[in-house]
Amino acid sequence: MSCREIISVQVGQAGNQVGEAFWRAVLAEHGLGTDGVYKGPGEIANAAGLSPAEVERQQLNRAGVYFSQIDSSSGGRPKFVPRSVQVDLEQGVVDRVRSSALGSLFRPDTFINGQSGAGNNWGKGYYTEGPEILDQILDVLRGQAERTDALQGFQLIHSLGGGTGGGLGSLILGKLREDFPDRMLATYSILPSPKVSETVVEPYNCLLSIHQLVESSDLTVCLDNEALYDIAVRTLKNEAPNFDDLNNLVAQVMCGTSTSLRFPGQLNGDLRKLAMNLVPFPRLHFLVPSYAPFVAKGSVAFQGTSVAELTQSLFDRKNMLVACEPRFGRYLTAATMFRGPISSREAESAVNQLQTKGSSAFVEWIPDNVSVTLCNVPPVGQRSAAVCLANTTSIQDLFKRTHTQFVAMFKRYAYMHRYTAVGVDEMEFTEAESNTMDLVAEYQRYQDASAGDEAKEEYVEEGRTSRRGKAPRRNNARRLGSETTSSLTCDILRVIVTWIFGQSWIVHTDQFTEVLECTAPLSELAAGALALDAVADILH
Repeated sequence: MSCREIISVQVGQAGNQVGEAFWRAVLAEHGLGTDGVYKGPGEIANAAGLSPAEVERQQLNRAGVYFSQIDSSSGGRPKFVPRSVQVDLEQGVVDRVRSSALGSLFRPDTFINGQSGAGNNWGKGYYTEGPEILDQILDVLRGQAERTDALQGFQLIHSLGGGTGGGLGSLILGKLREDFPDRMLATYSILPSPKVSETVVEPYNCLLSIHQLVESSDLTVCLDNEALYDIAVRTLKNEAPNFDDLNNLVAQVMCGTSTSLRFPGQLNGDLRKLAMNLVPFPRLHFLVPSYAPFVAKGSVAFQGTSVAELTQSLFDRKNMLVACEPRFGRYLTAATMFRGPISSREAESAVNQLQTKGSSAFVEWIPDNVSVTLCNVPPVGQRSAAVCLANTTSIQDLFKRTHTQFVAMFKRYAYMHRYTAVGVDEMEFTEAESNTMDLVAEYQRYQDASAGDEAKEEYVEEGRTSRRGKAPRRNNARRLGSETTSSLTCDILRVIVTWIFGQSWIVHTDQFTEVLECTAPLSELAAGALALDAVADILH
């Protein structure tokens, strides 16, 4: 069966480690071994209550979303090869993936690495070391894209706090936007946290990366190290979680968010439909993921799995993978995805009940802003689960936290010499800070908006901005009309004066420019009369 393909790009150490955990989880859900050959339905058949033949059909029906199918020359089962590219600026990270149990799963030409590394410097990834291997990366990605039937888009897995994930990841994202302007670009972006940190310059790298994500990405699923750490310690009772533990949590969420793409089900869609429902304004495409149930091993027998409990947990701060407080913000939109033997009536009823009880937490000027997706294939080892992607204004807390850490160093120019030495201009830091604070202000404005607000007229104009997410300008109908009128008047006057004096006179006469600017706010008749009088004065 034909399907819409996605190409995965994992950049940097964090991106490759999370990507490895993601591919392990995807292989298990599709019944594939580490060699890419189908092994059987496994535990999922019993959990879903389906026959093995039905589970096999569902597992392989849309495996082509992430995998390329290669038929065996010996007549055996086909091999499924991930449509993925593994990138890093130092060889050790890529070699680790190549030598792991999944090493033989990937195509050999999809491992791309530099030699010197980025040294946690965003500028090296974006300006110096990254561009040296950029052409090689793009050649492999173009080759992957040419082998697809209906390319849906790309997903980028990276960390914003690193030099490779932040710098090179931003560079790749920008080039993909240029080469594939009509394809969807989704990112799983890991934001830094003081609790799980390896370098002091993470706030610099993060803010510079956010500046690029605002312009280039269509969907950004934020993954906060601080929230991951809290879930591992408080909920899963892991007193000393390592990066593998955090990566497994991210893999669970990534599998959940891609469920509607990989398995048939009710109300399924693709990345474009997901973005259409979740992103009301181009710049506000940063999403907060949540997962339920997160259960410690000793508490599995006491955890409820009813639809109402799953739904309630999805909107609970403890189950969100971003350290923000949803009570202090409002939900613009949300997409819930239920997995397992759950009826659509139960799911929709639970969501409606939650919205009714907590109506103040959802903006009232976007009707039906919580969508429901169902898939009867549960995660491995669970009978049912649910995932939510929420576009909430409370995510501004995450940007504020990073901005506070950024300002503390930037106002003293700490470590700036390391960035300016590799080509990063000081103005880029200022622009990144300004763009991030503009983003925070936009979230706050829509949080404070109400259904009868005058600002609703602005939303229509902002919805017409380009998908690249340029900062919208507020124009009402009157200003648009006056600008059109004055433009017509200006054109007529230019023709008249050019005919008399020639083009060079207009170009070098500041008086004429001032006359045209003065006519802008007037009606066509008044503007023409005033401008002609002024021209007559100039002639005399």
